[in-house]
Amino acid sequence: MKIALPSLPTLFFVIILSSVLFQLVTEDSAEQEIPKPNVVFILADDLGYGDLGFLGQPYIETPNIDRLAREGMFFTNHYSGAPVCAPSRSALITGLHTGHTPVRGNFEIQPEGQYPMPDTLLTLSKIFQQAGYVTGAFGKWGLGFVGTSGDPSKQGFEQFYGYNCQRYAHRYYPAYLWENQTKVNLPGNDWTNKVTYAPDLIQEKTLAFIEANQNNPFFLFMPIVMPHAELAAPDDAIFQKYRAKFGEEKAHIAPKGGDYGPDMLIPGYQSTDHPRATFAAMVERTDRYVGEVMAKLEELGLSKNTIVIFTSDNGAHFEGGTDYDFFDSNGPFRGLKRDLYEGGIHVPMIVKWPGKVKAGSQSNHVSAFWDWLPTFAEMLGEKSPDGIDGISFLPSLLGKGKQSKHDHLYWEFHELGGRQAVLKDGWKLVKYQVKEPAKLTVELFDLSSDPAESKNLATENPQKVAELEKLIQEAHMPNPVFRFFTSQ
Repeated sequence: MKIALPSLPTLFFVIILSSVLFQLVTEDSAEQEIPKPNVVFILADDLGYGDLGFLGQPYIETPNIDRLAREGMFFTNHYSGAPVCAPSRSALITGLHTGHTPVRGNFEIQPEGQYPMPDTLLTLSKIFQQAGYVTGAFGKWGLGFVGTSGDPSKQGFEQFYGYNCQRYAHRYYPAYLWENQTKVNLPGNDWTNKVTYAPDLIQEKTLAFIEANQNNPFFLFMPIVMPHAELAAPDDAIFQKYRAKFGEEKAHIAPKGGDYGPDMLIPGYQSTDHPRATFAAMVERTDRYVGEVMAKLEELGLSKNTIVIFTSDNGAHFEGGTDYDFFDSNGPFRGLKRDLYEGGIHVPMIVKWPGKVKAGSQSNHVSAFWDWLPTFAEMLGEKSPDGIDGISFLPSLLGKGKQSKHDHLYWEFHELGGRQAVLKDGWKLVKYQVKEPAKLTVELFDLSSDPAESKNLATENPQKVAELEKLIQEAHMPNPVFRFFTSQ
């Protein structure tokens, strides 16, 4: 019996088809084997838009953050969650702006801790856990004391080291820190002695976390406490460099609230004889921490598969004798921390993601802290919670796909008489003294032509004021703890 052999053209076709199919299967398998990107989210504390070298700071050296900007994407229109610490962080991890997020102010619980986040929300860190990541937070927390629903362990972080209470984080030489639920005493530190500079110790733990998890996908949250007041820095080469530069001698500025006692829990900030040198040293030390993290990633061969993000929780501060005018810390903007003017909420933001985000690029996309949760969820292939305010800006990061945009952004601030602001299509309405109608002020700015918010256009644009006022009323959801009005 004769066996019919395929013709040469048919045989050639089968060989080519088999080769193509083998290549597709091989490529698909390779794609599946690509490890999940690590994520390092660095959050400076009270760092102003003008405090960084690449944004024009003339006195303070920030070479590592400047390098990060050269190697990543800088977002020119990124906004913090709030003009102060706790609500800004709450907006970040919940994807909800301050009209909806559960923590809307720095509500202090005595003797230590802040009003706790509920543990029922799907937070940003819990999404990383769902995706199989190891999660760690190192620095300042401020969203609920140990053992409460706001404990970092209840909010999606497997490891925490640092200051649980943001008020206690006023102390750079504290008597203790927290490691998960364990108080870690720092012998020798008290109100007169400075032995252990806590940020340096926290940085050691941060680098150890990277080392320990180099073979696992990890989400590292770094809420660095600097350059938040008080003014305090080790007397090292960084400080001496700036002391020589500024030549300060006995330029003593009294601390806000007076000196603090041995329990180190009394409000107020320690003063310094060298406020300019100390502040500059704190900013450069923050930059050094960024450089150490980048070096550790490179040392372990992780830099190509790690996303590094740098931003600040709100605008520049003015406490503890900080000379923000000298440093021009708010840059081109009006206002400081606690303001809903641009200087209080318009923050620098950089994303480095080798091979994914174009190096040395900029994005003008308008984004805010509550956008991070849906952005990470989309990146990880996880579902965002229903009803959040955030919009993923992953298309802007990757430079592909259609980028959805916010209709408007909203903020509220519950101190200093109550403040509200809304931004839509470049128009920004700012209301102060909301809780006292007799003192209420309403200002309207066109940021497209007046980013410094120098000209109030409310009187000549009553229809625009009414339009934005309606958005403010719709954005604010009453909260029984953080209330604007007694009727709520």
